[in-house]
Amino acid sequence: MKEKLQSFAGAMMVPIILLVLVGFYVSIASSFTSYILAEGTFLHTLFSVIASIGFMIMRYLPFWFAVGISFALAKKEKGWAAFGGLVMFMCFNTVISTYAGAHGWNADTTTIDHLVNNLGWTMEKAQNYNSLWKDIAGVFTFDMGIFSGILTGIVTSAIHNKWYNKELPNVFSFFSGPRYVIIIITLFSIPLGIATYYVWPVIATGLQSITKLITTSGLFGTFIFGAADKALLPFGIHHLIAFPIEYTRVGGVMEIGGILYEGVRNIIIGQAGSLEATGYIVRNFTTGRILFQFGGLPGAAAAIYATAKPENRKRVASIVIPAALTAIFVGITEPIEYTFLFVNPLLYYLIHVPLSGLAYVLTEITKVSINGHALFFMIPNLFQLHKVHAMSLILLIPAYFLIYFFLFKWAILKFNILTPGRKDNSGNIKLYSKSDYKEKQSDNKEKSSNLAYSIIEHLGGSDNIESVGNCATRLRVTVKDESLVSENSIWIEDLEAQGVVRNNKAFQIIYGPRVISIATAVKDILNIN
Repeated sequence: MKEKLQSFAGAMMVPIILLVLVGFYVSIASSFTSYILAEGTFLHTLFSVIASIGFMIMRYLPFWFAVGISFALAKKEKGWAAFGGLVMFMCFNTVISTYAGAHGWNADTTTIDHLVNNLGWTMEKAQNYNSLWKDIAGVFTFDMGIFSGILTGIVTSAIHNKWYNKELPNVFSFFSGPRYVIIIITLFSIPLGIATYYVWPVIATGLQSITKLITTSGLFGTFIFGAADKALLPFGIHHLIAFPIEYTRVGGVMEIGGILYEGVRNIIIGQAGSLEATGYIVRNFTTGRILFQFGGLPGAAAAIYATAKPENRKRVASIVIPAALTAIFVGITEPIEYTFLFVNPLLYYLIHVPLSGLAYVLTEITKVSINGHALFFMIPNLFQLHKVHAMSLILLIPAYFLIYFFLFKWAILKFNILTPGRKDNSGNIKLYSKSDYKEKQSDNKEKSSNLAYSIIEHLGGSDNIESVGNCATRLRVTVKDESLVSENSIWIEDLEAQGVVRNNKAFQIIYGPRVISIATAVKDILNIN
């Protein structure tokens, strides 16, 4: 079960790339159309087009998740799987629409006025039921948000993986393989849609209860969210905590400019594109990351450097400084976190996890309101500075740097934790010379290929590999025999990995942002798509 959750968490990162684009398109383009350029000019029209692309992506989020998850979870013939995801999504919603119509529910009979005046429902009951429905690409169906895309993507990938290589008699051979899957998908959409018709109202009621619990639990709920999100990172399922809050109605809903946005990240994007909005929501479950990404983790890196043996500090700096800068600029924290998680999990769970939870609380208390949590994603703020309220960060970030620095330094020295550079033999901390660098630049492609071959070898060979994928920072591999996979120390010292997460036959090898090119090289060698 954990293996499947990890694969699912990684698959969720595929459609999320579109949400990154939305943040830039809407925030920057809307700034120009609302505050800088005169209406009717060519540039105003051009930026209006860019903003409209962003809003279109937001409007059709369920489609992207249906296609993206089908693609990511498919083992082979991924193009067909993505196509199947789109087919399943439209069939699924058409089944719901038709089945609901047979029971008397349509766009006219689900209005609040009809439910209250004609059926005698209470206003609250009518409002709750009316909120269940929506027109999606011309189909009147349940407003499930991205859950409809996630559900159809998962079901499609399961069907695809089971029957993508199905062989039929010669007379029907045209419908073999992936074409057979498309046929099966249309049939499976019928029971799936009918079952959802009965189940979704119950789930929607539960989601409303979860939303109420989160919004009424105050700072305690904020702390639990922040600590749990970071505590689950080593297991590769931390996205399952953050994602519902950020991109579904579990994180709340807000109507902006006549459009209903679900999830705190989507609400912020809506506020970025609104002329009337004067700021971003404060309880957004993201700004806490700024404290440990800009202050805390660089402080931990400084403590690792300060406690290293003097003769090893240059080599330690070559590791921890890039890791700290990665956290600051693009928000990927795993390189520095796995540096101390690997040597001693107590540093991670007894210091970093609770301080991460506290970071979310402090930014909420001081009403930090900003778009983005890393320098790269904060660029749109430059165009709408009047919506940013973050003066407390001037004090909180240095404070977090000092807290992490002194706590990490104390723990490392007190318990003699062997962080990088503290061993007498620190040969695994490599510092490249100028000639090494030039050599690396000249044959970078060859080395990348060699690394991919080495990865396959240390996974037990190509015959031992069942599937290969990746998320933002991790190479995700499922093997047939886990005993054939090399030890963690080999991955870190010889194969350039920053950490390894093992779960029976499922492995997550942390390579940081470069993982996508590594995954591509491995897939090319294995001849999988």
